Amino acid sequence: MDDCCAPQGADGYEREFDARFARRLARDYRRTGLTPSARLVLDIAASVGLDDASLLEIGGGIGDIQLEALKRGAARTTNVELSSAYEPEATRLLDEAGLRDRATRMLGVDVARTPEAVEPADIVVLHRVVCCYPDYGRLLGAAGARARRAVVFSHPRSTWVTRLGSHLVNAWCALTGSTYRSFVHAPDDMVAVLRSEGLEPRYRDRSGPWHVIGAVRA
Repeated sequence: MDDCCAPQGADGYEREFDARFARRLARDYRRTGLTPSARLVLDIAASVGLDDASLLEIGGGIGDIQLEALKRGAARTTNVELSSAYEPEATRLLDEAGLRDRATRMLGVDVARTPEAVEPADIVVLHRVVCCYPDYGRLLGAAGARARRAVVFSHPRSTWVTRLGSHLVNAWCALTGSTYRSFVHAPDDMVAVLRSEGLEPRYRDRSGPWHVIGAVRA
């Protein structure tokens, strides 16, 4: 799941996050590496400690953060994704880096609905995902329950401009028959979910329109 909109149901993800979109992401990654916001997410994960750690990324798309975490010393990574369109590009990138044996990709698993389908990991990452999911409580609750040490997630700034933009996107999607929907959840409410799972926010930073929070197990 990339960008800040989400269709309802797995079929919608297949339609909206298609092969063309995946190819563009992979091309940009090969040219310039991680985006600034993705790099910030990974930097915060590294501050928690990536060496010999396991990392679970929910909605990781082509797996660019997954790849870079392995390069920075993570022992193993797992990427859970709903759209199968990312898989060919993700596999190519893993093969190019020679890292396929340390990476697992799981397709079609909605962690919010079936968290038990995914093994716990030291660090759980969600980049540009919470704004794509209507029930942030279930999603972040599942992420927190799977995290042994920390959850790192990004969310858009909660301002009237952002909320207006979300409403306009959703209105356009409704007019065009798309099942895309975007969400601007309250940051304090999202943090409260992680606190209920025993995680305390220790890292807060910003990259462009994205705020990134790293919550560490107390």
